[in-house]
Amino acid sequence: MLLVLASITIITLDFRGDTSGVIPALRSTAEDAFSPIRSAVDAAVDPVAGFLAGAANAGALERENALLRAENGALRRDAIQVAATRARMAAISALDHLPWAGSLARVDAEVVAANSSNFASTIVIDKGTSQGVAVGMPVVAGAGLVGRVVQAWSTGSTVSLITSTSSQVGVTLGAKGSLALAAGQGRSRSLQVDYVAPGTRLHKGEVLFTSGLQGGTYPPGIPVAFVRSFSASGSSTQENVAAEPEVDLAGLQYVSVIEWEPSP
Repeated sequence: MLLVLASITIITLDFRGDTSGVIPALRSTAEDAFSPIRSAVDAAVDPVAGFLAGAANAGALERENALLRAENGALRRDAIQVAATRARMAAISALDHLPWAGSLARVDAEVVAANSSNFASTIVIDKGTSQGVAVGMPVVAGAGLVGRVVQAWSTGSTVSLITSTSSQVGVTLGAKGSLALAAGQGRSRSLQVDYVAPGTRLHKGEVLFTSGLQGGTYPPGIPVAFVRSFSASGSSTQENVAAEPEVDLAGLQYVSVIEWEPSP
């Protein structure tokens, strides 16, 4: 209160034009008295002002970050869509270049569903009897054999994959084209290759092809699988051969049904 009265007095005297030297002295005294208070007020106000300014800046930065995250998300979605489109185009293009299919007629189809268990693996395709698909017809993809049609209706078909335990494919392997049988062992398991005579010359990565024997389920020369491992013991009656399907059966998008039926 005293500081307020002193201020009023100084202002009044100053207005009256007191030039006796009293006013400067009083003003100096008032400045000295107010200085600690002003410093205390500044010390209290400055952090609040700084906090408010920082909060405003933080809000602007958060909005900018949100905008950047949205833009990055859109770019990632675009990249994923482009990659998916390229994969589809590659799968479709591969069906147009099947040197082992020869002049056999084919029906191209899209995979619309997949069903897997420990024993049976099947896919459903969008082509059926209305397009000429029939039970027993082989199904292939760009890299080789997929399986065969086990059920067909007017607008779709069910295909049993070569990994199913019910699948058996006659194949040739080795330099002399020895005959063997590639049997499915269930989902995510290698094919078991039976009837390979001990001492048959094999190498890892060697491709097995359908044998196409008369009355067989598949035409000859279709890639089926590649040798992953082989071994034999002294008393074994055959080589123990494991093979991996040539086709990525878990990533199927498009396939071709070969309009072929085994000869009697």
